[in-house]
Amino acid sequence: MRVGIYARVSTHDQQTLPMQLEQMREYVANRHWTVAVEYEEVGSGAKTRPKREELLKMARRREIDAVLVWKLDRFGRSLVDLVNTLNELRSLDVVFVSLTESLDFSTPSGRAMAGMLSTFAEFERDMIRERVIAGIANARAKGKPHGRPRTAALKTDQIKRLKSEGLNNSQIARRLGISRGSVITLSR
Repeated sequence: MRVGIYARVSTHDQQTLPMQLEQMREYVANRHWTVAVEYEEVGSGAKTRPKREELLKMARRREIDAVLVWKLDRFGRSLVDLVNTLNELRSLDVVFVSLTESLDFSTPSGRAMAGMLSTFAEFERDMIRERVIAGIANARAKGKPHGRPRTAALKTDQIKRLKSEGLNNSQIARRLGISRGSVITLSR
């Protein structure tokens, strides 16, 4: 079994990186697997994790048979992201193992746990959607506007005046600090 090891730390707990790697290498040796690649990533709350993406690309190319992480929260950005990624790995027949939680999705109990995680992620999405809808309704009931502020719309008179002076849409947009699309829409 060719394994891709992924270790990540946020900037404040960098001292755990060597410990994570040591424990994961030991696990791989005990299972008689082979480490195909090791990725280390440092960052907290990052939207993009390039090393994680490289590991997933390797899985998609069938260059690894398993992904090993020290802990679930080191791998996923959110529960939804984690579940989506685990589902993708499962569809690729790539085993996922989280060392500290003793989750091994190559076993029947591990696959059952993956199913439960999917259910919780769906529940979380629904709860977030309901809270957002309720928040918008509450704001509107209190007379607060919802959505982007209408900054460009406040410049309609200026747009028309500059148009009559012969400026083109791009020139008007630059001068007023708004998008060219807004100029086009508002000059009709």
